[in-house]
Amino acid sequence: MAKIVIVGAGSVGVTIAYTLQLSGTATEIILIDRDKEKAQGEALDMSHGLPFVPPVRISAGDYPDCADASVIIITAGARQKQGESRRELVDRNADICKSIIDNIMCYTTSAVLLMVTNPVDVMTFVALTHSHLSPGQVIGSGTVLDSARFRYLISRHCDIDPRNVHAYVLGEHGDSEVLLWSQVRLGGTPLETFCCRCARGCGPINKTMIEEDVKKAAYKIIAAKGATNYGVALATSRIVSALVRNENSVLTVSTLLTGQYGISGCCMSVPCIVHSRGIERIIETELHAEETAALRRSASLLREMCERFG
Repeated sequence: MAKIVIVGAGSVGVTIAYTLQLSGTATEIILIDRDKEKAQGEALDMSHGLPFVPPVRISAGDYPDCADASVIIITAGARQKQGESRRELVDRNADICKSIIDNIMCYTTSAVLLMVTNPVDVMTFVALTHSHLSPGQVIGSGTVLDSARFRYLISRHCDIDPRNVHAYVLGEHGDSEVLLWSQVRLGGTPLETFCCRCARGCGPINKTMIEEDVKKAAYKIIAAKGATNYGVALATSRIVSALVRNENSVLTVSTLLTGQYGISGCCMSVPCIVHSRGIERIIETELHAEETAALRRSASLLREMCERFG
């Protein structure tokens, strides 16, 4: 089993810890935050629920606790403000990220680093270049949540269990992300075929509206309640499960591209096989020409930001 360290005890970090507590994925969860009292309070609150969940130790700690961690999740950083794009967070969070990486590297170079701090693709690039770890060992949460949002919206339109919808979002975790309509499958059936054979009479799926809803979901949630935390915590828990259980799961995590899809020089989300040591390999799936072009446009935007930290 696994020891998981979470750096950042804000709403995202704490919700991830709670989700991992419920899942039974970890044997130990440690919260690190510059506000040590808050981290202690959060750990104590969760510990009081231990009689109701699988066994796990939960505590507040500090960077020496990273020494024997399997996965270190980084959520610390400035919070995205209402109306602020993820890209506008770059300068505010890059320095924070570098400081955290320096502290972690003092105690371990063997853990998998899982970046959640936004803008996650650029922060993954910063963590990778600053830590000098292998590319497969530094992962961004990427578009795992965006893909889940995509699946949810299709499932709602088609009245199908979202677990039986296979759909992927690639590229930036942000405004330039690419929804792969060509790859959507419901129970193994292409979306267009499924809809043509459906007798519900709901009409054709509104792709434009779904794309807008997926891309603007975080802005809508932040405007309504100040932050996103539940969806990202569940997505992160799914990635952690693939890591600590050595699942060889295919997930759209953010990683450094070195020529795949004709792209290099930036981190972005593509289908990857995730196992205990991080990313085993990148899968290059067949895309329509317009999807490939959109993915390369997304990469161009990300590369422009990443070059500042290369």
